[in-house]
Amino acid sequence: MKRVYLASPFFNDKEICYLEKVEEILAEKGLKVFSPRRKPIAENVKVGSRQWSIETFMDDIKHIKWAEIVVGIYHGNYSDSGTAWEFGYAYATDKPVILVHVGDNSNLMVHEGAHANITLKELKEYDFDELSSSFYTGEML
Repeated sequence: MKRVYLASPFFNDKEICYLEKVEEILAEKGLKVFSPRRKPIAENVKVGSRQWSIETFMDDIKHIKWAEIVVGIYHGNYSDSGTAWEFGYAYATDKPVILVHVGDNSNLMVHEGAHANITLKELKEYDFDELSSSFYTGEML
């Protein structure tokens, strides 16, 4: 069972909808997935506090290190700086990034750092044992 870190923004209904779809697809594939959105926050920790910031950052790093693969939902250029940072960290630590494009364009630093650039529809058929590579062919910025 492959270990996957799922990087994605989840700040509005549209982002959450895509995230839920990808979580469902990855679960159907039998992958062991860490999705930061699903991590509970301790009752004594206030969201937005320094403690929350440090704990969230360190836990995300721990789980990217734990993962064998990073799957990222990418809404296009300038979609979310935290998610872009996760992509870059995964790339720098030699984790293959499978980028699921749901936007209309892409920043070259994001798609060129990905092992595979696929659509949500292609994710359903993607073989995580084979890990085939693919390039981004859409509008780039």
